[in-house]
Amino acid sequence: MSDPFKPLKNAFARYPTGVTVVSCRPEGGEPVGLTVNSFTSVSLEPALVLWCVDHRSSLFEAFSKADSYAVSILAADQKELSNRFATPGRHLIAEDEAESFVTGSPLLSGRLAGFDCRIVERLGGGDHSILVGEVKHFDSRDGAPLIYAGRTYLEGMEIKD
Repeated sequence: MSDPFKPLKNAFARYPTGVTVVSCRPEGGEPVGLTVNSFTSVSLEPALVLWCVDHRSSLFEAFSKADSYAVSILAADQKELSNRFATPGRHLIAEDEAESFVTGSPLLSGRLAGFDCRIVERLGGGDHSILVGEVKHFDSRDGAPLIYAGRTYLEGMEIKD
């Protein structure tokens, strides 16, 4: 069956983006993560970020029940993690591969930057929900980000403070 959205997806693929894993620890559940490129900053005061989750995602319910999320911006050497968390059924995060700060949502080890966020707003956006989070903790380090465009990973330049 032909994908009616392929031309639109091809156009979107022309825009290079960083790669993140967004994670949560839903009440009573195991910590889970999902590879996402729909992450963006919104505001400095208060510090707000957002990302979008597909209603058809197997993790939609987990993020719908969570009151927080964490965003791990992946480093160039974390392609394997990106692929893993983009694969259906491979979303669980082991305790030894992440750390938690204020909200309890896990941030992946080895990340280039991380944002621990409390969800402050959920908005509708077509077949996605937009989750706006207030940053409660963040960190970053020097390094090259993992970049994605044209359905492939690209080498990123090193970023230093």
